[in-house]
Amino acid sequence: MSERYVVHLPVEAADLVAAQRLARVLARWARALPQLDPGEITVSAEDEQGVRHRVFCDLLLPGGGRCLLRADHDGDCARRLGGRS
Repeated sequence: MSERYVVHLPVEAADLVAAQRLARVLARWARALPQLDPGEITVSAEDEQGVRHRVFCDLLLPGGGRCLLRADHDGDCARRLGGRS
């Protein structure tokens, strides 16, 4: 069985919200790579890497699959953007 690792990729952003937005874009693009688990992506300040902020909700939905909306979103969870589960 393979082990899991975390790859830290520093980026520049104006603030936490901008960093989370960039992380969502990167994670959606990277879904094509089967080795990645984009739902688990987090963002932290470079000097506070122990304080992590979730990017996606990632809650397990009925019938399988995970919520792909941003963390702490309003309303129901969904498997895709702009739609309901």
